[in-house]
Amino acid sequence: MEGMLFRWQAPGPYRVAFSTRQGGVSEGPFSSLNLGKKTGDEPERVFENRARLCRELEVDPARSSMALQKHGAVAQRAEPIGLLSTNPEFPECDALWSEEPGEGMLLVTADCLPVAIARTNGDAPALALAHAGWRGLLAGVLESATRALARGRTAAVLGPAIGPCCFEVSDEIAARFRRRFGREVVAGGKVDLWLAGEKALEEAGCNSVERVEICTACHPELFFSHRRDQGLTGRQGVIGAIG
Repeated sequence: MEGMLFRWQAPGPYRVAFSTRQGGVSEGPFSSLNLGKKTGDEPERVFENRARLCRELEVDPARSSMALQKHGAVAQRAEPIGLLSTNPEFPECDALWSEEPGEGMLLVTADCLPVAIARTNGDAPALALAHAGWRGLLAGVLESATRALARGRTAAVLGPAIGPCCFEVSDEIAARFRRRFGREVVAGGKVDLWLAGEKALEEAGCNSVERVEICTACHPELFFSHRRDQGLTGRQGVIGAIG
């Protein structure tokens, strides 16, 4: 799978990467590294894809967790539930965080903004991952994730998402983004999730923010896109662990 991930050179003992759709075993609209079980894909293929991603990043799937993502603002401490569990009881939240070395976390997206936040003061490493769509950004999910790592300085990276080239929204949503993040986050009725996410992180006290500015809707060879594919699509994700 080498070359099929966007790895973050995080400032500390962290392993963090954003996956693409390449390198898996799924077929059809889910081809090929679909990480989402609730997409209509075959579960055994999804589990194999998750296992491949974990092996690439040297993360133990049995010591890892996901979330039942709700497009909200809740950040919750990760527990090692297992990414390959048949009937897992994943927490209902849109951000996970951990201070435990070797404890993996995975969140999935298909246009929404995947985000990783790391504590950078060195003596007390901690990592948070977040799923931030437009609802989550307005609700404050990145602020919640950043607050979870409050002891020390933090750095963050914003991953591939639907870009301002493609993310057209209603007038009502555009107005909400302007009120919350400033007029510059909306142009021509289209929202810049990367800019809104950067502003949210900076307001929450994050000291450094990087971006992987690749539009998921523009690159069908690399990414699943809920909007482009009209809902029949897979999920890529952000995966990370300490150590």
